[in-house]
Parts: sequence; C-alpha cells; structure tokens
Amino acid sequence: MAAPPAVAELRHVSKVYGSGETEVRAVNDLSLIVQPGDYLAVMGASGSGKSTAMNILGCLDRPSSGDYWLQGQSVADLSDDDLASLRNRELGFVFQQFHLLAHLSALENVELPMIYANVPAAERRQRAIAALERVGLGQRLQNKPNQLSGGQQQRVAIARAIINRPALLLADEPTGALDSETTAEVLNIFDELHREGITLMLVTHEADVAKRAQRILHFCDGRIEPGS
Repeated sequence: MAAPPAVAELRHVSKVYGSGETEVRAVNDLSLIVQPGDYLAVMGASGSGKSTAMNILGCLDRPSSGDYWLQGQSVADLSDDDLASLRNRELGFVFQQFHLLAHLSALENVELPMIYANVPAAERRQRAIAALERVGLGQRLQNKPNQLSGGQQQRVAIARAIINRPALLLADEPTGALDSETTAEVLNIFDELHREGITLMLVTHEADVAKRAQRILHFCDGRIEPGS
C-alpha cells in the first residue's frame, strides 16, 4: 500500500521582494515536508522568514519561485478562487489577535467557514456547538467577543480553525496576547488536538511554547537552520 502524500511540501521555494539593490529574499530556496500527524514549532528572529513561510504554507501568499504541494496537489496554477476554496477546505488558522467578527456570537463565528464550504445550516449548527463544547465553551455559544476573555476568544478561534477538519492547522503566535495560565490552557488544547491526529505547525518566540512540539524548526535568513 502506498504511503499517504505529505500534508504539505515546499520544494526550493523562494519569496523575493523588490529588485536590484532593494531586493529582499524573505524566503530563500526553502524545502520542507510536513507529514500527517506532525507537530512542528517554528522559531526565529524577526525577519528570519518564518512568517512569510507560514503565509505561503497557508496559501495566503504565493512564492516567487519553487513549488508548493498541499495534500498532494500543486497550488501553483490555481486561480485565486480555487486557492481560497482549497484554503478553506484544507487549512485552519489561529492568530495572535483572534480575528473574530465583533457583531457575531461565538457560535456564528465558528459557523462562518462552513457557510463558505456550503455545509447545510442544521449541520453547521450541530458541528459548531460540538466544536465549542470541545474547547470548553459550551455555555458561551451566544456570547459575542466583547463578552469573552482573551483566552475564551482564542478558544473560539481554535474551534473555528478546526471546524472544517483541516489537514493542517497553522498557529501564528497563538499565545502572544495571553497570560501564562491561559497560555497553558490553550497549549493543552493543541496537545489534545495533536493526539487526536491533527497536524500542527506553530510559530512562537517562546521556548516553553515551542518545546511542546515534536520538532522545532529554527529559521534564519529565509531558511531552516541545519539540524532543526
């Protein structure tokens, strides 16, 4: 039986901004394979290329050169609409600032990706309730973001990120705006999701956060340092 394809694979990917004397290689000939079930942490100084690499992996930006394969599919020639559809179907995102819609309840925020995926209303509601219960917010379904603590808002964001059962969950500084106790709660949720089979990649500046992962990738000058 053939092995399943890598969840994500970057092959000699570069991202270049500007030209001539102003040229900046944010990502420089980067190759990376993310296998099903991986839990990867990404670290590096500001300007090391880690956020650009995450944006490419998240189909939020296109590389200047090289190839990106997501779930065995090359994304190079996809239209913007097809790329958005692939992103909604295969990827989940958790950001430092939550990015919840203020006028929507927790339940409605979690339902949103399923609307774009054309999931029927009854199924949307059922799955959104289950996801919020999964992150400990079953009693907060109708609360809007301004009625929730920072940790609760991040848990809503995690529920939203996993609602379409993504192949890859990308988390960019997900604990950067949280206190230490709430950080531990959020990381425990990530640990549980990983044990349940979700593939995770997490960008962080915090060594204590990174050590929860199976492997730490150290970025420098647009590449992963040898030995990472």
